[in-house]
Amino acid sequence: MQYPVLKIQSLNHYYGKGVLQKQTLFDINLEIGAGEFAIITGQSGSGKTTLLSLIGGLRSVQSGSIQFLGQELSGASQQKLAQLRRQIGYIFQAHNLLGFLTAQQNVQMAAQVNNISMQTARSRSQTILQAVGLGDRLNYYPENLSGGQKQRVAIARALVNQPKLVLADEPTASLDSKSGRAVVELMQHLAQEQSCTIVMVTHDNRILDVADRIIHMEDGRLSDNNRFTSDTHQLIHFDS
Repeated sequence: MQYPVLKIQSLNHYYGKGVLQKQTLFDINLEIGAGEFAIITGQSGSGKTTLLSLIGGLRSVQSGSIQFLGQELSGASQQKLAQLRRQIGYIFQAHNLLGFLTAQQNVQMAAQVNNISMQTARSRSQTILQAVGLGDRLNYYPENLSGGQKQRVAIARALVNQPKLVLADEPTASLDSKSGRAVVELMQHLAQEQSCTIVMVTHDNRILDVADRIIHMEDGRLSDNNRFTSDTHQLIHFDS
């Protein structure tokens, strides 16, 4: 049976307890298929990052259902969540590179966490860094890389294990418009090569045309869920 990469049903989320409890997500229902590039937009505080962290298994599902590759995250054991997270690549606004490791070592470490041999990890890290245009920066430390180059290393790190899903939270926020677009187009190209799904949160309206689908959030709810046709790039509207 072919499952959607993500299937979210009746998802609600809360912060705090008792009289201080505040609901941040309201009845989220969403499916995202294999190979889609979906961008989530919305104002600060609309619930975008909370939703992304729940999808990635970084927060516990409190109410409702999230299925990743047909596997239920709600109620899953920590061991099961760890297994599922190994099939997800993460890219954040802050690149979170380790300053005492070179570009190649940062990427190689991510590969070795997945229990592959050092030789294979080294080979994979070199190949993916060459693919992101940093073949001549393998032995550079983060302090000697530009902002755009650091984010390219972060992309390489996210993709080195050939994940089924990449989650990106404001990956262009600290970049200028030219570098930001180059980073997103690079993500799109490499993900297509690996048949990988991307879900990205962004405030950057200049890159929305790269997406197959735009999902807009407002006050913790999905307010728009639009998919582009591949041939005309026209919008198709889906009820949330």
